[in-house]
Amino acid sequence: MTQTLTITRMGHQGDGIADTPNGAVFVPGALPGEVVSAVVENGRVESFEIIEASADRRPNFSDAYAECGVAPLQHWADAPYLEWKRDVVLHTLKREGLETEIEATVATPPATRRRIALHARRGPNGRILLGFKARRSWRLVEIRDCPVSDPALVAAFPAMARVADAFLVHPKSAPTLHATLTDTGIDLDVTGVEKRSGGLSADQIAKAIAAAAEGGFARLSLDGDTLVMERQPRITFGRASVPIPAGGFLQASPAAEAAMVERAVAAVKGSKKVADLFCGAGTFTFPLAEVASVMAADSAASSIAALKAGLSTAQGLKGIEAQARDLFRRPLSPYDLKGCDAIVMDPPRAGALEQTQQLPGTKASVVVGVSCNPQTFARDARVLVDAGFTLEKVTPIDQFIWSTHIELVGVFRR
Repeated sequence: MTQTLTITRMGHQGDGIADTPNGAVFVPGALPGEVVSAVVENGRVESFEIIEASADRRPNFSDAYAECGVAPLQHWADAPYLEWKRDVVLHTLKREGLETEIEATVATPPATRRRIALHARRGPNGRILLGFKARRSWRLVEIRDCPVSDPALVAAFPAMARVADAFLVHPKSAPTLHATLTDTGIDLDVTGVEKRSGGLSADQIAKAIAAAAEGGFARLSLDGDTLVMERQPRITFGRASVPIPAGGFLQASPAAEAAMVERAVAAVKGSKKVADLFCGAGTFTFPLAEVASVMAADSAASSIAALKAGLSTAQGLKGIEAQARDLFRRPLSPYDLKGCDAIVMDPPRAGALEQTQQLPGTKASVVVGVSCNPQTFARDARVLVDAGFTLEKVTPIDQFIWSTHIELVGVFRR
């Protein structure tokens, strides 16, 4: 039966929520203050008609993005959208009993994302389609434009499709093209290609390499293994030019990365030695080394090798030492961190509980936590606060614009 619902608030997963006598009803795509008509099934609405629209509603930037759900909040005006992200961080911290200054969410401009992962499929007419999966479906939604990504990536979509054509010979292959815009061109890593049934023929590999050369890609790799490299993909971190490993991690937006780095460096100024944990290829390491010596660690040996290769390109830095180490299984102990008076951590979504538990025993007076998951950040923050640290402030950063994803930087002082 169709019901009339008034959206009272926005949930943490980006769904509009109507509070009814039968409980909360989740309405994806609806905004606070809107009145909608919809059929409710198990407390959820799949589609609705707007009776009264919010003044904060705006047209979609991309209907295809709306269909696949990768930008579920693109129809929300900037100011309330950014404030909502701040509120999510605020309430997530409160659930752990943490209160602190939450700064305004740092916005990221559209058309600046330097990484994109596109699924490739062959259409009914044989044409190669690139896109994302539709919401709750295996159906591919073709993407021909992307208001989030750097125009240089968008311009390369046709060339990416020609590369993908060579990897679609086996019916079980479902290639995903991971494209990264670097200082020296686009780095393209392909995953999801069927290998257990004989793999690719030499002719198909040659076809892919030729298509990559025609498209001007810096490098083409398959599951991180380089097939051809015309130019070494490089990224600038601080004063260093770092050769990025195939399939290696990189922050999605240079603007968001700069906002994180700026806050981390500002927080540790005055320190003599900084530990940069989960350092990757040196996103924070090199900027930190402009103000203090740095001990860097990460589980990815290829990232550590890239960081070390970048050392020779940077002048005027304090000392940097780097090691490959699994910080989940073998977290650095207070003894290992001896001499470090500041610590910066940028762990994956799972957080860094095992490593965080080691920090109270160190002499570090400041800890900077960079996180892509407010829930695990709050869990780990509780450990530090219980040990006598004060959570000085937290800055939400909207790296993945129009999504429910939230990055943040938190500063702790002993």
